[in-house]
Amino acid sequence: MKKFERLAETTAPDGTVLTLFRHDGAYTIRAHGAELMSTRRHLSEERLAELVCAPLQARRGATVLIGGLGFGFTLRAALRTLGPDAHIVVAELLDDVIAWNRNPEYALAGDCLADPRVDVRHADVTDVLRRSRGQFDGIMLDTDNGADSFTTSGNAALYAQGGIYLAMQALAPDGALAYWASGDEPEFEHACREAGLAVTSVRVPTHPTAHTSHTIYVCTVDVGPERITGAAARKPGTREGSATRPRGGGQSFRKR
Repeated sequence: MKKFERLAETTAPDGTVLTLFRHDGAYTIRAHGAELMSTRRHLSEERLAELVCAPLQARRGATVLIGGLGFGFTLRAALRTLGPDAHIVVAELLDDVIAWNRNPEYALAGDCLADPRVDVRHADVTDVLRRSRGQFDGIMLDTDNGADSFTTSGNAALYAQGGIYLAMQALAPDGALAYWASGDEPEFEHACREAGLAVTSVRVPTHPTAHTSHTIYVCTVDVGPERITGAAARKPGTREGSATRPRGGGQSFRKR
């Protein structure tokens, strides 16, 4: 049996210890003994980029923001989807995560970070949003499990009402905002609608052959940016490869 190699470790601002492992050619990051992300399961991370970036393929100079580098699968999909003059900002809270991806000894996202279209920033994505009013044609946020369960407590504000407003204000006209979540989060979806976003939820399998899924919330501004209050018109959630799903009642580290 091939052993797990413990390659590196870093600590988040709230004290969470993140450890990078390699096993049989695959990489994982763990916190508190739980797997946060893996290079074996990344379909939903790629789909996050495709949902936002596909409508921007023909847009000259499209500018997008990715919150959370992870292992770079969202970034790789964005590079594959967008045009040669696109500008992709990646905000990653932990400098060590950026260094792990750039390390030539690890088969991670070093080639993506070297692409001239990429501007990787060692920064809290909230600060990037605050300084970027009306700048981004697309925003992809994958900084934690979602709004209901956090690996890192500092990410909570991004999914609260103020964080939603901040992301909305950073969108260019006709821009799209997408959130990755480990599962359905009806209360967060409701909060997005109350903020004035039209929301479509898309379930994506964790792996092409898996029966489990993650959820991506794709949002567009449904009211004028000066009216960031009030309920928006509702759009039904959808499931990849299926009809509209019934609605329920009612994240730089990801737990898989």
